[in-house]
Amino acid sequence: MSAQSADPVVGAPSAPAGGSRANTVVFTLMVAVFLSLLDTQIVATALPRMVSELGGLDLFAWVTTGYLIGGSAAVPIYGKLGDLFGRKRVFVVSIVVFLVGSLACGLATSMTQLIVFRVIQGIGSGGLFISVLSIIGEMFSPREGARYYGWFSITFGAASLAGPTIGGILTDFAGWRWVFLVNLPIGVVALLVIITMLDLPARITKATIDYAGVILLVLAIVGLNLLTGWAGSKYAWGSPVILGLAAGSVIAVVLFILSQHRAVDPIMPLRLFRNSTFSIAVTISFIAGFVGLGIVNYLVLWLQTVLSLGVQESGYVLAAMMLGVVVTSYVTTKIIARTGSYRWYPVLSMVVFAVAAVLFATAGPSTGLVPAVVYMLLFGVAGGLNSQALSLAVRNTASYQDIGATQGTATMLRQMGTALGVSLFAALMTSRLTTELNERLGSGSGVPVDKDGSLSPEVLGKLSAEVRLRVSTAYADALQTVFLAVIPIVLVGFVVSLFLKDVKLAGGNRRHSSDNS
Repeated sequence: MSAQSADPVVGAPSAPAGGSRANTVVFTLMVAVFLSLLDTQIVATALPRMVSELGGLDLFAWVTTGYLIGGSAAVPIYGKLGDLFGRKRVFVVSIVVFLVGSLACGLATSMTQLIVFRVIQGIGSGGLFISVLSIIGEMFSPREGARYYGWFSITFGAASLAGPTIGGILTDFAGWRWVFLVNLPIGVVALLVIITMLDLPARITKATIDYAGVILLVLAIVGLNLLTGWAGSKYAWGSPVILGLAAGSVIAVVLFILSQHRAVDPIMPLRLFRNSTFSIAVTISFIAGFVGLGIVNYLVLWLQTVLSLGVQESGYVLAAMMLGVVVTSYVTTKIIARTGSYRWYPVLSMVVFAVAAVLFATAGPSTGLVPAVVYMLLFGVAGGLNSQALSLAVRNTASYQDIGATQGTATMLRQMGTALGVSLFAALMTSRLTTELNERLGSGSGVPVDKDGSLSPEVLGKLSAEVRLRVSTAYADALQTVFLAVIPIVLVGFVVSLFLKDVKLAGGNRRHSSDNS
């Protein structure tokens, strides 16, 4: 049975959806998103304790990687399932999976168990994120929903800034297991609120699930994530493992696209790309993920190796960037809600990205702390200008039966852009860094630089002033290659964004009176 023909929501009359009940529901949804985002940050501070108790030092990176891969693979699948079976149902399933994974992580007795349970937790997390986006898209019209999409930015910023602190406090006072177990009471309350207060319309109960598409998409996403995470760091670019992952990922992507032509209810309906606004918006999302999130690690590396800032000082400067993202995104969504227009924010975003990249490319060890904060703030402003504007542009193209599919596709492509950006920038930096360090220090310098080009502030601080300046200059020159590479990419994004049509967001609110989902 086709979801399009059987979905009773299409063409349903709209009614006001505001009021305290709607605000309570949206606030609860943000709490669920906060838990999901928090678990990408909170675990880092507890990892040393986990390794100390469980062992498996060679596997500890997978505690984070498994969570991210599980979430990435889940996003487009949950989005489509919400379109087919009802977003409330999918949200409930997602949060239950997330909580079961959290409980299992808190009870894990080995590193292998912990990694498996983190993948499960990540699958629930990805479903939570895309379900909340889709639920807000169904509860409200695009223009009214702009008010609430701004809450995402505040939630993202709060989770990013609070994660390490909360993780440290829980680990020190309650033990590392409570990093996961703390999700249970909060998550159960959120689950009960959504079950009792969220009213959404009935969806079809029977559908032809695209199993082939699900399997191929998971294989493609997992392969691309492993490829971008391992290439140039764990394995050489020309190694059999990397070449095999590259070939396998390409084959999976091609087969997935072919499968979407044949599927009755495809996970990613290719007809969505016939809408020029959707195609342009998701392309810009990919580019924004590539340069906006893909370069964050290298901004931190620049602070610690070029300016020789400590971990805590770097965190404070990074907070300036997060502040730029949160404030700009929130203000932008408020303006979009009032005017109904989103077109020029992605254009301006690419311009600001280019300016920030030029400033970082021309900076060096003599750059002061104040200019560095300003440069970081510019990167944050650039990210904030496009994040919710693009989500709203995508939402504005979707009929009610495709809200999940459109949001899932856009989110997945942004995540893929981020993964590819990290990999490309790592390759550019490490190749240049090796040359620069050899020229300034000699091949036998003994400076302990990791394969990914990282050098801890503690190690840098132990070097003599002369050697430290040489190392900082080498990093500045190597990272200059990264920042210069950003410029042509964002120029492409600038050109593409100029073609984004000025389609006003649909106005009015929507509330559904029945809840059979």
